[in-house]
Amino acid sequence: MGRKFFVGGNWKLNGNKKSIDGIIEFMNAGPLNADTEVVVGPPSCYLEYVRSKLKGNIGVAAQNCYKVPSGAFTGDISPAMIKDIGLRYVILGHSERRNVFGETDELIGEKIEHAVSEGLIVIACIGEKLEEREAGKTEEVVFSQTKTIIKHTKDWSKVVIAYEPIWAIGTGKTATPEQAQSVHASLRKFISENASKEIADNVRILYGGSVSAANCKELGQKPDIDGFLVGGASLKPDFVKIVNARA
Repeated sequence: MGRKFFVGGNWKLNGNKKSIDGIIEFMNAGPLNADTEVVVGPPSCYLEYVRSKLKGNIGVAAQNCYKVPSGAFTGDISPAMIKDIGLRYVILGHSERRNVFGETDELIGEKIEHAVSEGLIVIACIGEKLEEREAGKTEEVVFSQTKTIIKHTKDWSKVVIAYEPIWAIGTGKTATPEQAQSVHASLRKFISENASKEIADNVRILYGGSVSAANCKELGQKPDIDGFLVGGASLKPDFVKIVNARA
């Protein structure tokens, strides 16, 4: 059985009830490819609102969570809380969490381990900066980030990896389908060698970084690209076309 295509929409720090109602309207109208797993990630204060209005075939993800069930961690939320409002997904390790908020590989690994142990499906993000790519360090960086994920993951059925070259996020620059496929294939080989071939064959590796309705079909045809994690484009009706990249 092949890897099910997966498209996530990360809304980041965007939206209010009025604009979110517009997104919900075009998402519910679809039509969405039934063979694609679809998830959207609203800001935390709108999670329950979005879940109550979206059709059940569309998942809702928190954009972040902490590594413990509860405690003195002002401003954070836990996997237990995410589950308590009826959600099954969380995005962890996004480049903005790493580079704006200073989260380390190890902290992200600990968060992934706890979220998976609580039964959530984790979209675990990795990716290199422009200067790292230009220095020829793409594989070194993403392999190091992936190694920490491997160290902290026991149940791979609950982990989806999202490769997001940071230089291509929100810039309009996109890795060519060939560049993206090359990194995805290298990642799968690394996972095979450092976890197992079975895990590598089954784990879904998404591409993120200026994915659009114009380039999604070509990217989606590559054998090691199993879907997308989309930022700004997930706020617009064209997101439906991205969901249907393999329709």
